[in-house]
Amino acid sequence: MIAPLLACDQKESMGSQSEAKLKFCIDRGGTFTDVYADIPGKPEGRVMKLLSVDPSNYDDAPVEGIRRILEEFTGKKIPRSSKLPTDKIEWVRMGTTVATNALLERKGERIALCVTRGFRDLLQIGNQARPHIFDLTVSKPSNLYEEVVEVDERVELVLDKEGVDVNSSPSLVQGISGELVRVVKPLDEEALKPLLNALLQKGISCLAVVLLHSYTYPDHEILLEKLALSLGFRHVSISSALTPMVRAVPRGFTASVDAYLTPVIKEYLSGFMSKFDEGQGKLNVLFMQSDGGLAPENRFSGHKAILSGPAGGVVGYSQTLFGIETDKALIGFDMGGTSTDVSRYAGSYEQVIETQVAGAIIQAPQLDVNTVAAGGGSKLKFQFGSFRVGPDSVGAHPGPVCYRKGGQLAVTDANLILGYVIPEFFPSIFGPNEDQPLDIDATREEFEKLARQINSYRKSQDSSARDMTVEEIAQGFVNVANETMCRPIRQLTEMKGHETSNHALACFGGAGPQHSCAIARSLGMKEVLIHRLCGILSAYGMGLADVVEEAQEPYSAVYGPDSVIEACRRETILLKQVKSKLHEQGFGEASITSETYLNLRYEGTDTAIMVKRPINDDGSGGDYAAEFVKLFQREYGFKLQNRSIVICDVRVRGVGVTNILKPRPLDSAPGAPKIESHYKVYFESGWNDTPLFKLENLAYGHVIPGPAIIMNGNSTVIVEPNCKAIVTKYGNIKIEIESTSSTAKVDEKVADVVQLSIFNNRFMGIAEQMGRTLQRTSISTNIKERLDFSCALFGPDGGLVANAPHVPVHLGAMSSTVRWQLKYWGDKLNEGDVLVTNHPSAGGSHLPDITVITPVFNKGRLIFFVASRGHHAEIGGITPGSMPPFSKFIWEEGAAIKTFKLVEKGIFQEEGITKLLCYPSSEESTHKIPGSRRLQDNLSDLHAQVAANQRGITLINELIEQYGLETVQAYMNHVQANAEEAVREMLKSVAGRVSSESKRSGEGDLVTIEEEDYMDDGSSIHLKLTIDSRKGEAFFDFSGTSTEVYGNWNAPEAVTAAAVIYCVRCLVNVDIPLNQGCLAPVKIYIPPGSFLSPSDKAAVVGGNVLTSQRVTDVVLTAFQACACSQGCMNNLTFGDDTFGYYETIGGGSGAGPTWDGTSAVQCHMTNTRMTDPEIFEQRYPVILHKFGIRENSGGAGQHKGGDGIIREIEFKRPVIVSILSERRVHAPRGLMGGANGARGANFLITKDKRKVYVGGKNTIQVQAGEMLQILTPGGGATEEKKCEFQ
Repeated sequence: MIAPLLACDQKESMGSQSEAKLKFCIDRGGTFTDVYADIPGKPEGRVMKLLSVDPSNYDDAPVEGIRRILEEFTGKKIPRSSKLPTDKIEWVRMGTTVATNALLERKGERIALCVTRGFRDLLQIGNQARPHIFDLTVSKPSNLYEEVVEVDERVELVLDKEGVDVNSSPSLVQGISGELVRVVKPLDEEALKPLLNALLQKGISCLAVVLLHSYTYPDHEILLEKLALSLGFRHVSISSALTPMVRAVPRGFTASVDAYLTPVIKEYLSGFMSKFDEGQGKLNVLFMQSDGGLAPENRFSGHKAILSGPAGGVVGYSQTLFGIETDKALIGFDMGGTSTDVSRYAGSYEQVIETQVAGAIIQAPQLDVNTVAAGGGSKLKFQFGSFRVGPDSVGAHPGPVCYRKGGQLAVTDANLILGYVIPEFFPSIFGPNEDQPLDIDATREEFEKLARQINSYRKSQDSSARDMTVEEIAQGFVNVANETMCRPIRQLTEMKGHETSNHALACFGGAGPQHSCAIARSLGMKEVLIHRLCGILSAYGMGLADVVEEAQEPYSAVYGPDSVIEACRRETILLKQVKSKLHEQGFGEASITSETYLNLRYEGTDTAIMVKRPINDDGSGGDYAAEFVKLFQREYGFKLQNRSIVICDVRVRGVGVTNILKPRPLDSAPGAPKIESHYKVYFESGWNDTPLFKLENLAYGHVIPGPAIIMNGNSTVIVEPNCKAIVTKYGNIKIEIESTSSTAKVDEKVADVVQLSIFNNRFMGIAEQMGRTLQRTSISTNIKERLDFSCALFGPDGGLVANAPHVPVHLGAMSSTVRWQLKYWGDKLNEGDVLVTNHPSAGGSHLPDITVITPVFNKGRLIFFVASRGHHAEIGGITPGSMPPFSKFIWEEGAAIKTFKLVEKGIFQEEGITKLLCYPSSEESTHKIPGSRRLQDNLSDLHAQVAANQRGITLINELIEQYGLETVQAYMNHVQANAEEAVREMLKSVAGRVSSESKRSGEGDLVTIEEEDYMDDGSSIHLKLTIDSRKGEAFFDFSGTSTEVYGNWNAPEAVTAAAVIYCVRCLVNVDIPLNQGCLAPVKIYIPPGSFLSPSDKAAVVGGNVLTSQRVTDVVLTAFQACACSQGCMNNLTFGDDTFGYYETIGGGSGAGPTWDGTSAVQCHMTNTRMTDPEIFEQRYPVILHKFGIRENSGGAGQHKGGDGIIREIEFKRPVIVSILSERRVHAPRGLMGGANGARGANFLITKDKRKVYVGGKNTIQVQAGEMLQILTPGGGATEEKKCEFQ
């Protein structure tokens, strides 16, 4: 029998009052609330599960759980309407989703945002990237604030401190970070008062405040806070107090989240405390924060509460399994009802400083927990001939079909069908009276309906296909769900430089142990650990956590002896602050430990790492810089030579150690494990009569071979065949995974509907992991931070198999690049060769986009290609940055490479590639064209691209090892056929919907539409689109398009192909993989000699960034999918001999049939990010005066177009500025009667205040004190009544 597992350490820091008191650990999750109560005299404790939301029975699940357990313990009835007695409660520790839910559902407090004048739209624009690149509606989460107050104040950083005396002017101040600050405009309190009073009159009494550079100069924010509180505001969140770190956008979001959620949390906590008879005075309650530490009720705030529940789980598995049950690093796999969370632990908590939740960036220390799927509630669908699981969830209400609330099929239903969930061991809390079990009959009925649909489809593909049973279908969905979850787990682990297979899987959550064996096997792991309280481990973790206080301040300095001394001085002050807060909470000095960190980065990069102070063998503090270099190299695969390390922040974390719950060992097993009963469980081989064991009746050392079921309270642990479970010394379950045979045979003739989904995931996973490797190992800002790259996998014929959706303008375009190389080299490619190319006539886009291609061989036979394309910021040419506005010939734009073996038979050809990059071929020009100005960056990024391709090859070989080459290549064809089918269906439906009022003609099954639009020089793009509604085919005929231009907005054919495949993928509106199949029903004709198919001498740098946007507008208008978007990327470069800077600026997106356009966002063919205003001013000699939405620049109509952006940049010293833009002459057009969007405009405002129009494309020598004003175009509008495509 099971022995006592938990004992309470009596040396509790918080002081133990009495033996006969209960201790409650509670996790209020999205679906269920879990309660663990530590009860005197009951060593195993008491576990309870309740529905989190059950308004017909109780108001609050945590209070209800405490009430029921108190009733059991005292034997006295406690009515729900009365207050709970606290004399029997020692403490309550709780994690809650109240904050997360309020954020997701947008049910927080009414708040206003106070921000520096000129930046009212700072948070709405954010980094200007759109969340989903194929979503034409560009739906972004709504703002948290209702009103904005622009504060008349401004401070600037003084970059050149040489010879500047701080005391020379009262406006010069030394900031907290050590940076010199000039107060250009002090805060005007009198002007603010009426604005703040107006908010109070509107009923808004909470404020979020973010003023530029307040991280180093917080005085203005502090003044504003005092003023607001004196006027009667209830709550003010100032960004400098919450996260004093550089970067205004995440700091502003954090302040908004805090102001939005803290009042909601305070209200919830106040209501929670009011349910107890002693109220706040006596009940000892601590709340779990996102960083894995506990905080008392008065210090628990909104921005630290987002990961409250998941953090408990990380604490739970890390403190009970690591170093106790295994020495391997752990991957935490927490699969609950509504989400699946993944984390990692290898001896210390892995934290991140920034995360994104529900569209809001939160900048605060938090555990690195990633939600990778929708959990047991992931919705099951059969679409376009393949199984799809998630990402949509059926939610907690109505939930899966088996919950008896009229829900939809979900993973939980599939597990029920297979016998992985046994109704009599699941709480009977369903139905109107909450007393019925899971409804297996309703679930089977829904699966039978689905089976008829699936089998009908399979018969249509192959008349001899055998019908799939309900069980096979359920098993198929579970297999697809497992693969869908494995894909992000591999990515997240390997992105940080760790090999997934070297870990043990720590499984918990209600559904986790049902999937653990399959997930571990798929990830190549040999060991699974399941805590005996796995179903409520997040709750139990609350009882293992410590109380944490943090303090942090910015400090900007180059790392060196003097700055380290100053950092240590700051550490000492911060340490005093955190210790003082812990002393106030009753912790003695002996119970407090501390950790100090420096946030470090290489100069010139954005990749900072929070480095914990290393401790030497003798106990003294080690060298932060050496630790940083080690961590950087592990995560990114290289170190930067001769580059200074910069300190950004000093952070101290104080921990009040509580030592409350301790594991106690079990006695060893006296005999064989007791089989309670047998149940039918379905595995790959069919139904198995499977023994069921109860964990409470097992003892240390019991070994249970699979297949088996171990009931662990409310959790079902499935031990699969070829696995064995062992009960450990502390009563937990360790499962050893025996690797199965290395090949899995699949019928190659007709695609298996389950394997189709799995291979789709695997192929896409390979492309994504290549992308992660490239991002990780690259050096340039463009690739590492702006994410201007793409990776893809191709068949032996060069046909696209999977393209990770990074930058749309690269989509599908690489296929022609690979095919050109295949045709050129023929059979002269060998194992160990890697090709490099960027020439437009060889399938390239523009010269800065360099493609690296690696052929993949198997036993001497060419079987695949892998390729990666990245934007290199410098490859030579007539202007720095390689984006010249006035280039007329390709050789003026830099190094042009049709083909070169970058690696030949395994040897990197550095001399050859250096020659090509440094001495561009310019035999036809009379002038010598400069070569690359950043050769070392080019070589580093090319090495990173080779490494990314190598990662792809390794993953392809693993796939072949598992399934066999024939099967992998068969599914390479099947996934393309599957995508083709999806596109054909879309084209058939579009043909039927295209409005009869469009310019269309045709007869029978053919629908023909003609569209035309113009570049600013008058060149036209003419499209005749013919759709065959019977076959589901489309012919894009660009005959009539203008000839090659004497300029640089010629677009290589690959760019037009990318624009077409992007539009087609947007219209399909289903998550199909991007591959050659998408283009199979599509034919494209581009007249040779037109500016969409120019000669190989033509300049093309603007075609990729400007013309691609116009092609997209023409195609989408032809389909009547949406009005024209801004139709431009607004490319801005500036610099001198010492530096260069490049950005693309967003604008308005076009409205659609049923939606308004989105303002100030990257549109269509680009999705790169914008540099934060504070980083912009910290790194470059500029002042950003305005960055906001250009009001009313979107077209007017029933659905209005999105507005463009206004960006005003003053230069502090002379620089060369180049602007490459469009839509300055021809406006973005509306659709079906909707008005056009406003045209863009570029102005130079001189020192004497003259405003000079500089046109769409220009290079200017700007003087210090002059300002560039860029107004980007708005999107066109639509009139709903005439617009039918949806």
